[in-house]
This record gives sequence, structure tokens and C-alpha cells, in this order.
Amino acid sequence: MVSSGPEPKNRTSILPPRNMPVPPSRITNRFAELRASGELGIVAYLTAGDPSTAATLKFVVAMAEAGADVIELGVPFSDPLADGPTIQRASERALKNGTTLARVIELIREIRNSNSRATEVPIVLFSYYNPVFQMGLERFAAAASAAGADGVLITDLTPEESQEYRRILAAHGLDTVFLGAPTSTAERLEKISACSSGFLYLISRFGVTGAKDALPDDLPALLRRARHVTRLPIAVGFGISLPGHVSVLGGLADAAVVGSVLVSEIEKATAANPTGAGIDAAATALASRIRALKDAARSGLSRRGVPLPQDEVST
Repeated sequence: MVSSGPEPKNRTSILPPRNMPVPPSRITNRFAELRASGELGIVAYLTAGDPSTAATLKFVVAMAEAGADVIELGVPFSDPLADGPTIQRASERALKNGTTLARVIELIREIRNSNSRATEVPIVLFSYYNPVFQMGLERFAAAASAAGADGVLITDLTPEESQEYRRILAAHGLDTVFLGAPTSTAERLEKISACSSGFLYLISRFGVTGAKDALPDDLPALLRRARHVTRLPIAVGFGISLPGHVSVLGGLADAAVVGSVLVSEIEKATAANPTGAGIDAAATALASRIRALKDAARSGLSRRGVPLPQDEVST
């Protein structure tokens, strides 16, 4: 567990020497591999602690074994403004079970020690800023990095307010992922991209999270605008749930973020039985979903064109 407390006054000591090369993160390496093979990535989101952290560990292992390329672990929060009803309910259940940011960080350590493909799958902590602020930036970054996290996405932190956050996380080798939206101007997308590392998360549509039947008509134009200002991999989320969505995105984005439909599978399987057979059924359903999405990502429209030269892949 990680206790809260005051920030250290002297923060300059956490910065690496300026000329020291920064090794590529697991996230960067995975996107490089995907691009080299012409394959769309699948980023799988779960709310940690729903219905328990032990169950989440089992779910992450199942999804990693099924082919998930990146795992996003959502930190439950009492006022999740960006989340739709499915993830809101999951957060409520996780909080009721006592799930905290410190416990989620410890869960990452358990995933890294799971003796499965999940030990090497990139993991992004997905959180609102308040739990991180309460823990303290330096303490949070040190604990997350030591546990084996690869990146962090703070949904309600703007680029203008992120300088200290980015500095501290970078010093601990953590990627900082930011959100771009349909309303973002070219200038705004450029600023968001400049603050991001690992990948850029592009919101596909207005509103909150939740599975949808079709992707927005203006999504290709949004992706073109984002491509114009960044060379980071672009992951598209909000409303992605079907293999058909993955097929369409394959020629446009680098990864699809799938969340609500996975959280819904957990809810359906564990509502009546949040232990034992219910958890096993949820793990099986999640693996089946990921396999179907990865099958779509490896064939048909999801196959990308000629990969970029290797010196461009890792930039």
C-alpha cells in the first residue's frame, strides 16, 4: 500500500541528467510492433476492483492471453463525469468494495507477477486527478512506476495545468496520455499532442463513454486533423465495441479503445454471483470479446498499408 503525505520540497533530484537517453516504454515498443506488422491495436479498459481486485487480476490475464495489446486500468472515482452509466455503476461497485488508488497500484504489481502474458502487456492507469493529487504526484509516480505501470491518463487534467505532472511522471519513466476531442481545434490538438507520450487518445464523439452501433461520420476528418499535428500513435475510444468498428478504424487509427462493452460483460456475469463461477464466466466472455476484436484487427480493412521505415516507427 502507498500512504499519502506531503510532497518533497526538493524535486530537482528526481530529474535524470538531460543528456541521458530515455529508453522507449513498453507502450512505444508495442505500437512499433503493431505498425511494423500492419496491425490495429486493441486497448482494453476495465474498472479496477469490479467486482474485486482479485477478479480484475483474472480478467487482465484473460484479456492479455486473448491478445489485448494495452490494458487501461480505471481507478474508481465517486464523480466520474466523463463516464457513461455502465462505467459509473462499475465505479460504484468498486468503491463499495474499498478499491483505492493505492490498491490499484498494488494490483499492477500482482499483474506483473502473474506468470502470464500480462506480465509484459503495457498498462495505463486511467484516473481522475483528485486521487492522484491526494496521494501526491511524486509519491504516486514513484509507486506506479515501481509497480510496473507504463503510462497514466488523467481525464480532467488540461495541458495548461500539466507541466509539473508531466515533469514528475517523465522522471519516473511513465508516459503521459492526453485526450483529444471532436471539438479540439488544430491548435488545440497540437498542444495536446505536444504534452502526450506513448499515444494520443482521440475521443470519437461527443458525450460520455458507452457502446454504440455505428461510428461518427466525421471521425475520419478528426483523425486527419490529428495526424496533421502529431506522429504519435492514435488510439480512438468512446463507442467502440464491435469487430466492424475495428475493421473501419484499421485504415485510419493505430488502436481502438474498448471499454464499456467489456465492463458490461463483467456486470452481466457477476451481478448475481460476484465470486466463483460468475468471475470465471466474466473472464471467458472478456477473452471471447478480445479474440473477436483481434481477429478483425488482423484481417480485412483493419490491415494497414506499407509500414513506415523503422526510424519513423519509434518517434
